[in-house]
Amino acid sequence: MKKFNLLISSILLIIAVGCDGNVKKQESVNATADTFLSSSAVNTGEYSSTGDQTLLDVILPANLSDQVLHYKAITIYYNRKYRVPACVAYELTNTQVSMADAPDAEQRNNYNFNRDPKAAGCPDWWEYKDTGYDRGHMAPAMDMRWDSQAMEQCFLMTNICPQDHELNDGEWRHMEEAIHTWARRTERLVIFTGPILRNDAKRTGKRHDIAVPSKFYKVVYDPKQNKAIAFLFKNEMATNSWTNYAVTIDEVEQVTGIDFLSALPDNVETTIESRQDIKNWPRYTPRR
Repeated sequence: MKKFNLLISSILLIIAVGCDGNVKKQESVNATADTFLSSSAVNTGEYSSTGDQTLLDVILPANLSDQVLHYKAITIYYNRKYRVPACVAYELTNTQVSMADAPDAEQRNNYNFNRDPKAAGCPDWWEYKDTGYDRGHMAPAMDMRWDSQAMEQCFLMTNICPQDHELNDGEWRHMEEAIHTWARRTERLVIFTGPILRNDAKRTGKRHDIAVPSKFYKVVYDPKQNKAIAFLFKNEMATNSWTNYAVTIDEVEQVTGIDFLSALPDNVETTIESRQDIKNWPRYTPRR
């Protein structure tokens, strides 16, 4: 009888919560889970957000909106016309970073670049050979070392863009290392990254049909502290410190046409996207 009463109480509670029209959107935006990925999510490879998954949704302009690919740790908005991603979204938690930095974490040299079978027209790894460009990860491998499947999927060519080597191994990498350390000091970061694509973009590859981005962006949002920052780099060697490339999300949205953080209430989104202060983020000094 006690079990029956408990069941009835649970059902009534679910109904009450579902019918409560006063539950505020902001409560879900700030929500973070007490636990990491469930074992079922790890085993099946399905994406399981540790917080509000809708924060990873973006609204792309018609010329960039093409195919959305959901993987264990990343969501790829892939563009078949340019043969590169328009945006890659993922979250990075302090638990993931701790696992990624552990001595027994996955090692980059155990993984190879591969064509994505889910994406029509996805380049193969050899199409970048002898082009003069790196196969630049958008979601970096250092953030995926916590899991073998996440690591393997970040090496899919739908997560890759032609990137200047001096940028890829320079201030862009230093910025990614900083974001990695920021995630260690908070519960969760929501990250968007990708190229700036133009119709008149230079093409590379064996058939000269892979767009070479003019710039790259990175957008970072901390739901717990309700703050955000973004970065814009030209696809060339950055001659200044990575901190000098910090911009507002509004600036990135203006040059990409992409609407980030659309799941936030409009007044919150407007405030966050118009602000940028690198001093509000933990200091990071990269190894040079």
